[in-house]
Amino acid sequence: MKAVIPVAGIGSRLKPHTQTQPKSLIPIAGKPILGHIMDNLVGSGVRDFVFIIGYLGDRIEQYLTENYGQYQLEFVIQTVGKGIGHAIWLAREHFYETDPLFIVLGDTIFEANLEELFQKGTSSLGVKKVEDPRLFGVAELDENGSISKLVEKPKIPHSNLALVGLYFIKETQLLIRCLDHLIQNGIRNNNEFHLTDALQCMIHEGVSLETFFVDSWFDCGRKDIILQTNKNLLTHIDKQNHKRWIEKGNIIVPPVYISESAQIENSVIGPDVSIGDESVITRSIVKNSIVGMGAQLTSVIIENSLIGSDANLQGAVHNLNIGDSAEIKL
Repeated sequence: MKAVIPVAGIGSRLKPHTQTQPKSLIPIAGKPILGHIMDNLVGSGVRDFVFIIGYLGDRIEQYLTENYGQYQLEFVIQTVGKGIGHAIWLAREHFYETDPLFIVLGDTIFEANLEELFQKGTSSLGVKKVEDPRLFGVAELDENGSISKLVEKPKIPHSNLALVGLYFIKETQLLIRCLDHLIQNGIRNNNEFHLTDALQCMIHEGVSLETFFVDSWFDCGRKDIILQTNKNLLTHIDKQNHKRWIEKGNIIVPPVYISESAQIENSVIGPDVSIGDESVITRSIVKNSIVGMGAQLTSVIIENSLIGSDANLQGAVHNLNIGDSAEIKL
């Protein structure tokens, strides 16, 4: 089995951060979004990966090679953003003879029983109930509980089961034929080739698509969701001994993640804070925020903030969203 992970998106909703780094490499709870995805997959036995890269793709390739180089990694370039369906189609030669196939969107952090999923005999799509299905692709079920229809961002939803970006496909070659049909006939939705349309094609061809529910799911496309995801993940992973930082005149309010190479003095850190490698924080208060690697904070008060790598911030502020290498003095 291969896992296919599209990570070619620009991430326009996360500017200015995505002007200098891919969305999938934005850090959350001590590691990039893509790192959380990879650890989840590797922990479930996946060893063979195909990545569709584009914007700043060299950084993604470098990160994966340095941290997961012991696994089989293949890379396909998508130069023009034409949708997830187009991205998967571009990579078809890398998994044409692979059954089954597991597709994971590269900005999705999730918790699910993948071992159980991989043992299923039918293709299955990850779903979760949401309050406003109009923002997502949704699955409509028949009387037997199988998927009867997939709709991308319906104006009038007939289901609240949102697709969460996890697709376990047993009939790989049929998926490729359906993607071929979309591409060759120019079948687009909002000028993009959607994977949901190819999956709907599979349903028309008689394939039974089931659903599986995820325990948690975060579509990390906005600052507020990234901070909420960071908060939730920290409650599970905060096992650090904070004594070394407390001895330097700091107050640490768990849960937090602080890189071993960070320097913190006379500051209050937490709750719900992640601090990246080689960051320097002095005489500051940081709450519910992510501080990127190499950032420098001096005499600031920040909350609900996303601070990019190598940013330099001096003075008292309260709520920021600044990108890499920014410099602010107040």
